[in-house]
Amino acid sequence: MTHVMAKGANIPLTANAVRAVLRWTDTPGGPDVDASALLLAEDGRVRDDLDFVFYNQPRHPSGLVRHLPKQAADGWIRDAVEIDLAKLPAGVDRVVLAGSAEGGAFPAVPNLRVLLFDVGAPEGTPALAEFAVDEHEQVTALVAAELYRRSGGWKFRAVGQGYVNGLIALATDFGITVEDSGGDGGAPLAADPRLPGPAAAPEPPQRPAPLPVDEDDWTLAPALPTQASAPEPPAPILAPPPPALPPTVHHAAQAGDRPPAPQAAGYGYPQQQPQPQGYGYPQPQAGGYGYPQPAAAGGYGRPQAAGYGYPQQPPAPPVQQPVQPPAPPQPGAPFALPPQGPQFQPR
Repeated sequence: MTHVMAKGANIPLTANAVRAVLRWTDTPGGPDVDASALLLAEDGRVRDDLDFVFYNQPRHPSGLVRHLPKQAADGWIRDAVEIDLAKLPAGVDRVVLAGSAEGGAFPAVPNLRVLLFDVGAPEGTPALAEFAVDEHEQVTALVAAELYRRSGGWKFRAVGQGYVNGLIALATDFGITVEDSGGDGGAPLAADPRLPGPAAAPEPPQRPAPLPVDEDDWTLAPALPTQASAPEPPAPILAPPPPALPPTVHHAAQAGDRPPAPQAAGYGYPQQQPQPQGYGYPQPQAGGYGYPQPAAAGGYGRPQAAGYGYPQQPPAPPVQQPVQPPAPPQPGAPFALPPQGPQFQPR
């Protein structure tokens, strides 16, 4: 009994080996379709590029997955892949059944079907499952169906997921490396004539030439001391400059100040009479509190009276009387004491 499946449906499998067939109507001028299989690990990616089996790499190294020759008969074209499910190693968690179109997109492929057969069944046994791929977008590669492990067995699911960018997008989505093989075991996709040639590898960046070492530039080549050099003598300690003299302050003569006494002529000679000052004698009146002040310069608009807060006119200096020098002593004259102050004069 054949299970006719819708997109997304799944069925359990009991067969040890199956044959997955892509079948479509043979139409002159229509696109050609190629079947392929990808063996995926639990992370959903191939273990290496050899896990991709298709017409240019038709047999897996283990021999458990094989791409069969394409057949055309009875108005149908068939391209198939056989998988020994019971013998696949535990590292293979899923097998993706894919297809790629050449000469057009999948909407131009008429009556495309996925048929799953039991390889151990007699010839002419109906398919285990059938899934009609109804793709309307202009895709050139698709995942038609998949086989996956579940609860110690295998199941089959109808997928029908297309790739607009073709086989390269499908292969790289599952971890296939698309590059130039160059005869050194590169990816098998490089031999597919339908795939665009790989882009030329960019030239490795040229290492810049080393900068010239400049002895004067410490950032490039710091000079290392080769021998001990004599220490430089310490700089002489200079004495600080003498402090500047305080500015000369001219104090106005205050009341009661006495003029400096004249230099005495010497012992035994008449001395200059100092100007008597003190109580009872007229004193020069200096400008200050209680004395009439000279009129200060008038401010703006009117004269200002002298007083606190206004500029004062300094008092006139006292007038000193000229002092007559004493007459020189006459020869033979008796010795006389110098004149006494008024406190010693007889009254």
